[in-house]
Amino acid sequence: MPTNLVLFLFAAKDYMLPCLSKQLFGFDCPGCGMQRSVVLLFQGDFFAAFQMYPAIYSIIGLLGFLALDYFIKIKHANTISISLMIMSVLLILINFALKFI
Repeated sequence: MPTNLVLFLFAAKDYMLPCLSKQLFGFDCPGCGMQRSVVLLFQGDFFAAFQMYPAIYSIIGLLGFLALDYFIKIKHANTISISLMIMSVLLILINFALKFI
């Protein structure tokens, strides 16, 4: 890995955006943990990234599929992308609900 990228990844956790919902209302929003999960992915801690934000892999899969579909037209791309979106939203909502338990 290039040295600048390594330095950026280690410094990224010092410059994360605070959650406005958590600051104003005192509880996590549905997106809380996503930034830390991405940093954990870049550090190679894949299980901790999943524990931090379970929807991270479905979101990455969705973004990867959409990028692939942009360059290579896939036959049933609409159905696949909608399925990946629904799976991502369900994982986000389930994770959000479990935070309150």
